[in-house]
Amino acid sequence: MKGKILIINPGSTSTKIGFYEDGQQRFETNLSHSAEEIAKYESVMHQGGMRRDAIVSFLSENGVELDSIDLIMARGGLITPIQTGVYQVTEEMREALIEGKDGVHACNLSALIADDMAADINKMRAEKGIEGVCKAYIADAPTSDDMLPELKLSGHPAFQRRPAFHTLNSRAMVRRYARSVGKTNKDVTVIVAHMGGGTSVSLHRNGLVIDVNDALGGDGPMSPERAGSVPAFPLIEMCFSGQYTKAEIKKMLVGKGGAVGHLGTNDFREVENRAVAGEPAFVEFLNAFCISVAKYIGAMATVVGGKVDAIILTGGIAYGKPITRPITEMVQFIAPVEVYAGENELESLAENGYGILAGEFDVKYYHPDKF
Repeated sequence: MKGKILIINPGSTSTKIGFYEDGQQRFETNLSHSAEEIAKYESVMHQGGMRRDAIVSFLSENGVELDSIDLIMARGGLITPIQTGVYQVTEEMREALIEGKDGVHACNLSALIADDMAADINKMRAEKGIEGVCKAYIADAPTSDDMLPELKLSGHPAFQRRPAFHTLNSRAMVRRYARSVGKTNKDVTVIVAHMGGGTSVSLHRNGLVIDVNDALGGDGPMSPERAGSVPAFPLIEMCFSGQYTKAEIKKMLVGKGGAVGHLGTNDFREVENRAVAGEPAFVEFLNAFCISVAKYIGAMATVVGGKVDAIILTGGIAYGKPITRPITEMVQFIAPVEVYAGENELESLAENGYGILAGEFDVKYYHPDKF
């Protein structure tokens, strides 16, 4: 693998970057942004220049010449309609990310920063007579949609199911599994349970993600801070009780749900340790969490008649054997279980970048009126 690739992955209070040369990671770092620095900006979408400057300064301090970068991979933002795959950043994509109709998050800045930096790099290259054009791309945005039409239907036409999940890592782990058995992701059927800040369970067939829960919108298993699916009637009663605002209800589902709601902590290492120590509330919650993930894995298997090649457990929580062991025991009757722990976001973006440079991936272009 040849070429130099910069990876950009912004979070709410930091910007993670990685730099790869000829397929090897030279470094990765997390550039922190202080509360005082962030407070200067009206919204996260105004922080692009500040974060870009921090990236450029760090690269310069570590001996990376900007005009040597061949390609920039950015984490996908909240944008629809879009399918899985790699997309070149275009003006239409920029406009959609800035508008934020599908949500405003720091990840929306990623493609904008990458595209601005690519433009600066190309100016430098032109001035120095260096051949080649640096381009910016995203891969597997979290709102990517390959779902089968019949799987988008819920029990009422006003509430369509939608995907919002750990697309990037989930698809990369399927490719990893496929390589391990001498196949491609288009040749295998795999269920991936990503367990991190949110929990998503996705069904991959023929290279597409044909079914998945909405890990951001009250659908699916519970997680450290998210409630997942909850009973509808009690939720309705609470919404119209007059005791809570809309924002407070949303916070119960995303932010103060899951382990935070039940145990007062979002640290799953603490949950594991105290459950192993035998504290009843922690034991009960850990069992409930594992069962909720296993039930969704089982549900996904029914979509393909149980014809599943493998089940993958991934994400940061997958490091914990008190979690992966019981889930494996519950679902291994469906298919062999592989544990690929970690978020793997930088590695996944780098893999996509080198696939683009090698001509292995078909590059797509975002069009808001086409799907």
